[in-house]
Amino acid sequence: MPIETTPFLGRKIPAYNLLDETVLSRIEDQADWILDKIGVEFRGDQVALDLFREAGARVNGERVSFYPGQVRELCATAPNIFKLHARDPKHTVTLGGDNVVLMPGYGSPFVSDLDHGRRYAKLKDFHNFVKLAYSSPWLHHSGGTVVESTDIAVNKRHLDMMLAHLTLSSKPFMGSVTAPIRAEDSIEMSRLVFGQSFMDQNAVMQANINVNSPLVYDHTMSEALRIYAAANQCVCVSPAIFAGAMGPLSPAAVAAQTLAEAMVGIALTQLVRPGCPVVFGSFHSTMNLRSGALTFGSPEANMTTMALSQLGRRLGVPVRSGGGQITASNSADGQAMQDSAAAMWSTLMSGGHQVWHAAGWLEGGLVMSYEKFVLDLDHCGAMLKLLQGFNVDDESFGRDAYVETGPGQNFLSTSHTLRHYTSANYEPQIIDAGPYETWAENGSLSAEQRATAKWKQMLTDYKQPEIDDGILSSLEEFVASRKAEMPDEWY
Repeated sequence: MPIETTPFLGRKIPAYNLLDETVLSRIEDQADWILDKIGVEFRGDQVALDLFREAGARVNGERVSFYPGQVRELCATAPNIFKLHARDPKHTVTLGGDNVVLMPGYGSPFVSDLDHGRRYAKLKDFHNFVKLAYSSPWLHHSGGTVVESTDIAVNKRHLDMMLAHLTLSSKPFMGSVTAPIRAEDSIEMSRLVFGQSFMDQNAVMQANINVNSPLVYDHTMSEALRIYAAANQCVCVSPAIFAGAMGPLSPAAVAAQTLAEAMVGIALTQLVRPGCPVVFGSFHSTMNLRSGALTFGSPEANMTTMALSQLGRRLGVPVRSGGGQITASNSADGQAMQDSAAAMWSTLMSGGHQVWHAAGWLEGGLVMSYEKFVLDLDHCGAMLKLLQGFNVDDESFGRDAYVETGPGQNFLSTSHTLRHYTSANYEPQIIDAGPYETWAENGSLSAEQRATAKWKQMLTDYKQPEIDDGILSSLEEFVASRKAEMPDEWY
């Protein structure tokens, strides 16, 4: 009997609120103090500076400061819930409300697997991870720069990555932000698939806008933000604060600074195009303050994650809070899974709407691991099942099973058990719950070794989603034309 998977129908259990009204107000007041007394710099983007000046902000050179409450008011036109449309409508997702959207890791220059070890990622690896994300029922989104395609020139690899997202998957995806022209290319390629008129009214893609914390937007990020906002595509503004390095080391300070930096970026999207869909993002970690090494899944970082989910909901926009299944471990070992489980629990239990890095992350993001990818998928499925709570209808109480068995009898063969045994419990694909003797007879394989067989089987079973031949030809011609227009640049 094949294993049944239950589609995720939204969060049914309430989000956990770590902080009370008094504490949340103090954090918001601190964010206002930062924006008023310190300000945020927009380096090399005169258009952004002019937009803020016209909106009443105080602009001194490249530094912009705001009166208390002013930035929050500018954010007010951002929607609190919206759809991110997929090429296949069955994969369209909703951001905000009770919805949760999981996506793979982002940005790793290296990959690893048990067969070939750690190595630079190539376009083939990018294709593989897009296929794995598409094949999993637990990931709702194709991701963005899942891994860097280091065998393709820096100024051209975004074209190959976009082509992969648009053809090897039919789930939502992210476009390039590493240069304004690459943002424009991403939008133009998406228009070939979805049509300009549809995209003018609907979001089909996301941009990851990282703040150069502390308190700086460089022109590459702010210009890419403006390009996506003008096209009405979703902008996720993600400050990246390593406590003690890019900001003070306390969770309260990190939360306030994250809120301040993110609100300014969200405000800029609304000045470009009121109503542009946005996500309040964050990426934060603690550090070993004796060695300087980053740490993930720590209690301090997890409390910050919980605070940011509450602050994002109060701001009234969808939240990408926390980092997903992140770890500093160098292999898919017990440390990796402990770090990842702790970070994932705090993100989802506190009400995050979108989770990046939900699968594959190792070495603080330097590596995307094939084995950890599928190990993480198992945990994603378990967490989604947990968020849906449990039923208390007549069928769930199984009264007929009691009548059928009576005292002192087991329930394994009752009609109630037979009706539900394939779907009652979440069944992970990697976990081995059998006896020691059976495990030993099968080769004493570790979870990481079993994961190797799983990801290989997933790639073998992968079936590419259909795409119109005319659209495919247009995409391939666009990529070829753009590549021919420019020489390779490797830095």
